[in-house]
Amino acid sequence: MAATQAAESGADVLILEKMKHPGRKLNITGKGRCNITNIAPLNDFISHFNNNFLQSAFSQYFTPDLMTFLEAQNLKLVTERGGRVFPATGKAPDVTKTLLDAARSLGVETQCSAPVSKLITNNNRIAGVIAKDREYRCNSVILATGGCSYPATGSTGDGYKFAESAGHTIVPTRPALVPLETAGRTTTRMDTLNLRNVNVRMFIDDKMAKEAFGELVFSKTGVTGPVILTLSGDAVDALRANKKVFISIDLKPALNDAKLGARITRDCASRAKENFGSFLRGFMAKQMVPVCANLTRIPMNRAVSRLTDDDRNRLRTWLKDFQLKVTGFRPFAEAIVTAGGVATTEVDPATMESLKTKGLYIAGELLDINADTGGYNLQAAFSTGWLAGHSAAQQEN
Repeated sequence: MAATQAAESGADVLILEKMKHPGRKLNITGKGRCNITNIAPLNDFISHFNNNFLQSAFSQYFTPDLMTFLEAQNLKLVTERGGRVFPATGKAPDVTKTLLDAARSLGVETQCSAPVSKLITNNNRIAGVIAKDREYRCNSVILATGGCSYPATGSTGDGYKFAESAGHTIVPTRPALVPLETAGRTTTRMDTLNLRNVNVRMFIDDKMAKEAFGELVFSKTGVTGPVILTLSGDAVDALRANKKVFISIDLKPALNDAKLGARITRDCASRAKENFGSFLRGFMAKQMVPVCANLTRIPMNRAVSRLTDDDRNRLRTWLKDFQLKVTGFRPFAEAIVTAGGVATTEVDPATMESLKTKGLYIAGELLDINADTGGYNLQAAFSTGWLAGHSAAQQEN
């Protein structure tokens, strides 16, 4: 996006691509479908980010502009639940191809397997870069290397080193939108089980910090899924600060305690001849039954007719407050985005130009910006890329 906009604005543009093929990271986004953006209005959109730095970028290039651009390149788009926008083909590589074709049509040159090793500066001004022992002289450089997430795609944090060498402060990087690890083997017994429409509250040092409603997935090491990814940023920061973190899962958010208790009582009366294990199948997925029986301390072979008031109360409490202690988080290789990065106070929000080195522009995940899932992070990349390209071209001209 940065290259296309710079070329469209009249600049001669060269992309120095570290990998053998460009767009490897984009190709795997959205589980290979590429959640390009979201049609939420600007105020709602901004609220999904960790700060308001992008207000200026979004005011210059936002969702409607991106969708118009892609559709003009003959990429058909569809809008799905939650305002999420995808390519109609459901294939992320189609988005990559569209962007590459657009850049190529404007005369942008791309050199692959050409990792940059150093920025060339002179009196706090960009003079060029060095890649594969060759100097490339220029007046403007755009850093669009991505963060640290999914390092196998090439985003191994190189951009932070370049920015730091140009005088920038790097806010400590850590995984964001990342699965969480939990204590014990409770989740292992439910590996791959997907729960929809659950409410999850996260507690930090025994105080309720955040909650989210939606889809949760159990794994061998803990929990993931959209609702967990939304909560993960606060969990990661809390764990890094050595704070205690646990989550409480409400498996029946549509029922309050009284209504759930009444339903359990009714079902006990109508299913009195069953055992407890069979009875639980009316409340949860099969994989959860032994977990529930274990944590409520009610034998699965106990007859429903023999359940005490205390048994029923423990079941009700567990269904509304299934707690898991969070002990860690998965590595960058499993994180969707990187939190932290180049301090936004050192970048001009109206141009994406560095306030430390003239002619240096910084876009995308390198910046200390991150958001929830739903297309927000990619729109941030496209908007900052567009603005960096537009601004850098003015510098060249």
